[in-house]
Amino acid sequence: MIFWTLFIEFFKIGLFTIGGGYAMIPLVKEAVLNYNWLTESEFYDFIGICESTPGPIAVNMATFVGAGQGGILGGICATLGVILPAFLIILIIASVLKNLTENKYFKGFISGVKPVVVALITSTGLLLLVKCIGFVSIKEFDFNVVSTICFAVITAIYFAYKRIAKKKMSAIMLIVISALLGLLISIILR
Repeated sequence: MIFWTLFIEFFKIGLFTIGGGYAMIPLVKEAVLNYNWLTESEFYDFIGICESTPGPIAVNMATFVGAGQGGILGGICATLGVILPAFLIILIIASVLKNLTENKYFKGFISGVKPVVVALITSTGLLLLVKCIGFVSIKEFDFNVVSTICFAVITAIYFAYKRIAKKKMSAIMLIVISALLGLLISIILR
C-alpha cells in the first residue's frame, strides 16, 4: 500500500508542478507532513541535502522520501511518480504539437501560470530564509546562530564577488563555501 501511495502522491506533485523543483517544494511539504513521512524540521534539513547532492531537486526529494518510507522500492515508486507526468507531457508535446509556442491558447495558459510559479518559488525562498534563521512557527523562534552567520557571510561573499569579478559566482562554489563556512563556524562556537 505504501508503494502505491508514494507513487500517486508524487505523480500528483509532478503533474501539477509547473516551474521546476522549487515550485514543487510547497506541494512536497504538504504531502510529507500530511502523511507524517517527515517532520517539518526534517523536511527543511532535507531540502539542504537535496540541494547539495547531484541531480534535480524533484527527483532527489522523491527518492529520499520514498526510500525513507519503503526502502529501495519506495524510492523507485516515488521517483517514477514524480518524473512520469513530465515525461508523458513532453512526449505528447514533442510528437503532436510541434508549433506549440505559437499557439494562442498555449500562450494564454503560460501567461496565467507564470504568476503562480513565481509566487510558489518566492514563497519557498522566503520560507527557507525564515526557517534558516530560526523561525519554527509564528509563535516559536529558536535562533540559529550558525545558519544566520553563514547566510550573512555567504551573501556578502556573493555580492562582493559579483561586483569585483563582474559575473555571478557558480552555485557549486556557493555550496562548497557555505558547507566549509558552516563547519568552521560550528567548530568555533563549540
